[in-house]
This record gives sequence, C-alpha cells and structure tokens, in this order.
Amino acid sequence: MMQPKDSNIVLEIKNLKKSFGDNHVLNGFNLKLYEGENLVIMGKSGSGKSVMIKCLVGLMKADDGAIKIKDFDIISLGRKELDVLRTEIGFLFQGSALYDSMTVRENLEFPLRRNREKVGTNQTTEELVIEALENVGLKHAIDLMPAELSGGMQRRVALARALILKPKIMLYDEPTTGLDPITSKEIIQLMRTIQQTYKTSSLIITHDVDCARVISNRMILLVDGINYAEGTFKELSISEDPKVKAFFKS
Repeated sequence: MMQPKDSNIVLEIKNLKKSFGDNHVLNGFNLKLYEGENLVIMGKSGSGKSVMIKCLVGLMKADDGAIKIKDFDIISLGRKELDVLRTEIGFLFQGSALYDSMTVRENLEFPLRRNREKVGTNQTTEELVIEALENVGLKHAIDLMPAELSGGMQRRVALARALILKPKIMLYDEPTTGLDPITSKEIIQLMRTIQQTYKTSSLIITHDVDCARVISNRMILLVDGINYAEGTFKELSISEDPKVKAFFKS
C-alpha cells in the first residue's frame, strides 16, 4: 500500500499511553490520518478504542504521548484553546446523543449559538440547518422531536448536527451499532457521501467488519493497546498473522 505524503497529515497520534491502575489500556498507540481519507480503527471490546477517542477529543487525559491536530498538541492545550479546536472536529456519538427536549431544528441550532462565526458563510442559521438536513435526507423532520424518529433517523440527525459547523475532521464512534442491517448500509453509504460533499477526513471506530470493508481507505487493528496491524481491508483480511486472522474470522 502506497502511503500519502506526510505533508497531508491532518491528525497524528504518537506513543499514546493510558492506564487505569494496573490495567494498561493504551501502550504506545500511533496513527496518522491523512487529508481526505477514511481511516478505520478496529479492535475487540476493551481493546482501547473508546479510550483513544476520548483522549483525542480531550474528554480524558492521556498519561503520555502526543495528539496533534493542525500542529496543535491537544494534551497541552488549555480549555479555551481546546474548545476552539473542537469546532474543527465533528463527532458522531454511538448513541446519537440528541437533546430529547429539543426539536430536530433546535438540536442543529445548538452548536451554532456559540460558534456561528466559525462557519464562515453568509448563510442564515435557518439555511444552514436546512442544508445539513438535506444532506442527510431529513429536511421533512425539521420540527419533529427525537422520540418521534427511528434509530436510523436519529443517527442521521446527529450526523447533520456534527456537520453543521463544517468540520475538517469527522470522528465516528461505532456508527452502525444498534441499527438493523438495512439501516446500517444506509448510514455507511451516507458516510461516504458526506466525505465527498464536505471533503472531510474521517476516523471511524467500529467492530463492524462490513462497515470497515465498505468505508475504509485504510485500517488499523488495535490489539493490546498498540496498532498491531495496518493496511487496506484486503491486505488485512488475507493476512496469515494468527491474531489478524482470528479477528476477521470472528
């Protein structure tokens, strides 16, 4: 596999370590996310995927290592600087995390209240909300409450909310978990469309092998807190390494 040039790196993690007492979850994890690519991180439950992504967005403090976005080291940033940098990152939570007491419109308006100037456009808030919903095929749901939506529709609204500030990087935490096979395929296809429309670089945390097969440009298999294997889906799926083979077989 030919690697992109390092000048196109948008996110880099170096030697990331995190322990909880004697439980060493991350043991020197590394990755590089390149401009315009979909990088999938796979690993079994408890392998450190969620811990890694929480460290990445500053929700958890790493014990050691560096996380760089746009030449800023997240680990060393103060709260105000980190809040500014987070506007460059869209985050699709595993459970969608919509505000139950707000309509779809209000859920999408929420991130614009503090960060309207970041979008850098003459579009009104209403126009931005409608545009985001049109891009996920849910303009008709603008005045509905989250409880009136199916699980797949809630995931789409959450994706629209993540995209409304037009982030350069998208983080997906188990985007197909809890969805039926048909809806999962729709979400995966939508993720591909979003990448083309918004020109995002995406980091996708998943245990869904089919999702990885369809969406990934490159994959990292996280085992024992390190990036154990790296390559395209095809390269990893035909690996003779016992740990890699066992993962794909399972």
